[in-house]
Amino acid sequence: MNAKKLSAVLAAALLAGALSTTTALAADRQVGVPGSTWTMYRDALRLRSRYVAYGGARGGGKSWAVRTKSKLLAFRYPGIKILIVRKTYKELQNNHIEQLTAELAGFAKYNRSDKMFRFPNGSTISFGYCANEGDLGQYQGAEYDVVFIDEAGQLQESWIRKINLCVRGTNGFPKRTYYTLNPGGPGHAYFKRVFVDRNFNPDEDSDDYFFIQAKVEDNKVLMDTQPDYLRELENLPPTLRAAWKDGRWDVYEGQFFEDFRDDPEHYQDRRWTHVIEPFEIPDGWTICRSYDFGYGKPFSCAWWAVDYDGTIYRIMELYGCTRTPNEGVKWTPDKQFEEIHKTEIQHPWLKGKNIIGVADPAIWDASRGESVADTAARYGVFFTPGDNERIAGWMQCHYRLQFDEDGYPRMYVFNTCRAFIRTIPTLIYDEHRAEDLDTKMEDHVADEWRYFCMSRPIKPIRAVKEPRILFDPLDMMKRR
Repeated sequence: MNAKKLSAVLAAALLAGALSTTTALAADRQVGVPGSTWTMYRDALRLRSRYVAYGGARGGGKSWAVRTKSKLLAFRYPGIKILIVRKTYKELQNNHIEQLTAELAGFAKYNRSDKMFRFPNGSTISFGYCANEGDLGQYQGAEYDVVFIDEAGQLQESWIRKINLCVRGTNGFPKRTYYTLNPGGPGHAYFKRVFVDRNFNPDEDSDDYFFIQAKVEDNKVLMDTQPDYLRELENLPPTLRAAWKDGRWDVYEGQFFEDFRDDPEHYQDRRWTHVIEPFEIPDGWTICRSYDFGYGKPFSCAWWAVDYDGTIYRIMELYGCTRTPNEGVKWTPDKQFEEIHKTEIQHPWLKGKNIIGVADPAIWDASRGESVADTAARYGVFFTPGDNERIAGWMQCHYRLQFDEDGYPRMYVFNTCRAFIRTIPTLIYDEHRAEDLDTKMEDHVADEWRYFCMSRPIKPIRAVKEPRILFDPLDMMKRR
């Protein structure tokens, strides 16, 4: 093994931080780690990061590392309170509780009603689940020293943040959150941003985040007991193989808009990327507006420029979201359209333009008084009802993302449109509707994009093969 291929034994030690350097290195000797990597391991063992993630490929021994770490902490820090979270209780039972019951026999006793292991030294390991937003109530007011979120990518970012609030207290125990994860799932974009891309918001400290990349080859036990496992991974479809075997974070199973590309190296030439740098909009281009209403959830308003060839450019956006993903700023319709109107009369790209607007047809509902559309009209912001056919709408979005043979798509997004760039790659397929996306995700930007695409429908790009000439007496082919 080399420095880039951490063993499952070492991963557990890294996560634990409770083992001495000597003990950890002795464990590494047993799995054949070369001495040239010991310095790196020694430094890694001393990490004190607030958030530690171990993830990547499937089969890297992540669940084993969680159990090992939790046991080490419980023995080392008498009275420490530990929480292990997974999406469902059944997963906890199958992946942790049954194994820990056997491993801790004679050392700790499991209480089924409390879902907790109690140690003679006062330490506890509790278990929690989070299959939906309603499950977050069990963590309100709870307090733990260390939290493990196993298969954390299956949870939404907002849920993860709320669970993290449980990590607090005034005792001297370490305060940490540990994640295990694979590429994909509702939390994919968040974990990729902070752990893989290391792209931090102003309120995030880079020193708080440490990532251990998992490889299936790191799990020596799995390789010894299931030698055909790697071959099975190699036979998977390309996208699935890249995520499950190689642990790649740019593709993953279930991604709805896997054709979306954000490549800074091509911002200038605009090939093989949808995201580009802003430029001055020519006066002759058409300016459009798309809108999706929200209050408790974010509202989304975007402005589009359409060039002479029909290519669309998302040039500006107004997204009503707090710093918590998928949480609305709770602006009233009056406040939203006041801001939209102000933007359109002040911004040089929009000022004086005859702006065509399209919106969710639901905003014309006047059953509870003035409709949202009527409120918009009072501010001089006008819309036509969008076509809300979902499957056809998503296909129009996909058609716009298609690249031609030279690498040019039929839509671009200015890199200042951060809401689009953040949310679109996170959307996943609905488990029960094969061609639709999961509406529990942060899909407000996608919805108003869909309304706009449906207002200007196009046909998919078709590959045209040059006809084969069998007889050419005039040598026409040579003259081309």
